[in-house]
Amino acid sequence: MVKYRELTFEDYAAMFRRRRWLILIPALLGAMVGYTLSWSLPKRYTSHTTILVEQPTVPDSYVKPVVSEDLNKRLASMQEQILSRTRLQHLIEQFGLYGNSANLLAMEDAVERLRKAISVTPLNPMAGTRSAELPGFNVDVTLGEGRLAQLICKEITSMFMEQNLHLRQQRAEETTQFLAKQLDDAKAKLDEQDAKLAAFQSRYIGELPEDEKTNLALLTGMTPQLEAATQSLNQAQQDKAFTESLLNQQSATWQSSKGGQNSQTLEQQLKDLQNELLSKQGHYTEDYPDVVKLKNDIALVQKKLADASTQVHAQRNEQQARVATNEPPEIQQLRARLHQIDLTISQKAREQGELQRQIKMLQSRIQSSPAIQQEFKALTRDHQTALDFYNDLLKKRNESQMATELERRQQGEQFRVLDPPSLPERPSFPKPPLFGLGGLGAGLVLGLGLVRLTEWRDKSIRTKRDIEIYLGVPTLALLPSIGPSRREQNGNRNRAAIAAVKRRVSSLRVSS
Repeated sequence: MVKYRELTFEDYAAMFRRRRWLILIPALLGAMVGYTLSWSLPKRYTSHTTILVEQPTVPDSYVKPVVSEDLNKRLASMQEQILSRTRLQHLIEQFGLYGNSANLLAMEDAVERLRKAISVTPLNPMAGTRSAELPGFNVDVTLGEGRLAQLICKEITSMFMEQNLHLRQQRAEETTQFLAKQLDDAKAKLDEQDAKLAAFQSRYIGELPEDEKTNLALLTGMTPQLEAATQSLNQAQQDKAFTESLLNQQSATWQSSKGGQNSQTLEQQLKDLQNELLSKQGHYTEDYPDVVKLKNDIALVQKKLADASTQVHAQRNEQQARVATNEPPEIQQLRARLHQIDLTISQKAREQGELQRQIKMLQSRIQSSPAIQQEFKALTRDHQTALDFYNDLLKKRNESQMATELERRQQGEQFRVLDPPSLPERPSFPKPPLFGLGGLGAGLVLGLGLVRLTEWRDKSIRTKRDIEIYLGVPTLALLPSIGPSRREQNGNRNRAAIAAVKRRVSSLRVSS
């Protein structure tokens, strides 16, 4: 083949016509060798099963599942556990895998060979579906015996189903136990907050924020009551002063009517002075001159009474009793009225003092309300936080208990075998058609390589274009084939072409 030119489709077609046997013979030989080789290799049988993931019988809106881990991750975790050395070694010993070769192989090599023979592939969700959850997965076991592959596939399938049930139940129970422990701790904290709040309410009873309006209303209502009690007390004191004045006048008139006696006993003087002092105190202060004078007079009379003998005192009391008994009815009525007025004054004074005490207490509560309200808000906030946390944990614990019961009844997410492990009748490896196609492809590649090598070593000039590219000058004419053989014809044609080219070149040089 001539170098340094671009090949066209016609060139490739010409090559195929010239070298077709170099392509066809290796291809046919390769197909025959591949097909024959497929019958000589050891047979491998594959048992296949499909496991679907069934959703819980109770919708998620009623019972929220505890195990929310992605199924792909959970499947990978289960696969690592199921294909562990311990479980695979048990299968090898149970079924006597690999026959006599197991005695020659180390257990690690036998386990690794069985692990490679087991294939777990997830199923892809159908196109157009909204859910991205894994719908299921396939389990394939490839061994030298079909029946043995089916048994191993069945065991692996059972392991996946049992592991899934065990894993979900374990996760649900552990979650329930954890939430129960957290709930107990939350209840203890809530009880502590309840105790603090109850102690605070009992200590500041009547001073809590909700009592502020009540205290203001009570204070507003007690103010008119205090004013009314004060007015009643003042009125009673005025009545007492007026009654004492009348009593003094009536007593003086009665004494005058008994024969001009103007003297009074010490006890009567003391009583009159005391009554007069009470009347003055209702209108004046303690520093008023008349009040001070009356106090001094009372002290003087009391001193005289103390100095008197017991007999004189008894006689004076007897005389006073006789005088009181002999007083006219008008004076006795005034004395009874004065006694009633004293009782009224004492009652109104107590009522006034009680109202003043209650008003001071209400004012103190209202003044201390902001600080108490701030402390109460802090306690209430902590209590509400503890209560919300407790209620949230209680709800989650109840949901976890329902989910655990659902898993125990095997009504949660489960694995269901769609197709039981198959008993392979035909080997999955090797497949003669595939080996034949592989040999055919290898033969074609080898034939194309031979054609390429042959064409690269062939220096023949077959077309006018080859002449122009090889010699670098235009072609004047082409001679027809004369020789008997194709090879001679090609050689003569080449020599004639070369001679013509040389003559052309010579003529061009002479003319120049």
